[in-house]
Amino acid sequence: MNKKVENILQRAAEAIIPSDWGEFLMIAYGSTTDNYSPDIAMVHPEFDPKSVVTVRIHSECLTGDLFHSQRCDCGLQLDASMKKINKERGVLIYLRQEGRGIGLINKLKAYNKQDEGLDTVEANLALGFDNDYRKYEIAIAILKDLGIKQINLLTNNPDKINAFGDSGIVINERIGLEIEANKNNKKYLQTKQNSLGHFLNIDPS
Repeated sequence: MNKKVENILQRAAEAIIPSDWGEFLMIAYGSTTDNYSPDIAMVHPEFDPKSVVTVRIHSECLTGDLFHSQRCDCGLQLDASMKKINKERGVLIYLRQEGRGIGLINKLKAYNKQDEGLDTVEANLALGFDNDYRKYEIAIAILKDLGIKQINLLTNNPDKINAFGDSGIVINERIGLEIEANKNNKKYLQTKQNSLGHFLNIDPS
């Protein structure tokens, strides 16, 4: 675990947010109190840190989360996660690492490469990037700040599981979060499964 991350991370502000999924305490975490794009925890007001807490670590996807893009499964995953977290009194960590860490502008450029026939990994490489720059130390630091020691993790991504290796937080169970493919995101999901090792069952045809 990166102690530097733990030392600079702080609760900058928090407020109750009534939402379509239920009521949550939104906590903004940053290295400074005026951080324009802080990482966020959406915490069920009745969550119990001494129990096994249902947790989703969700990386920002403006196109999917906000504009309901069908090029990915992110928005639908966010919706399903928030429903489950509300029901099970859990926590969602929202990390500001758009486009697997390359940012929105480069993500849109990568979309153009995908429209030329490349998959998501190939598109990133064609632009001079690695396939995934996301890190999860901040999410782990936030969970520690909330006093959470055991979790049921909502994910299909093995990298998120591996990130907890020596964190001191125990993953009690991995809960799959598979969204049905559509014609616009099937290749994207196949690439997640075949090139990134995500736990998915996408028809290869």
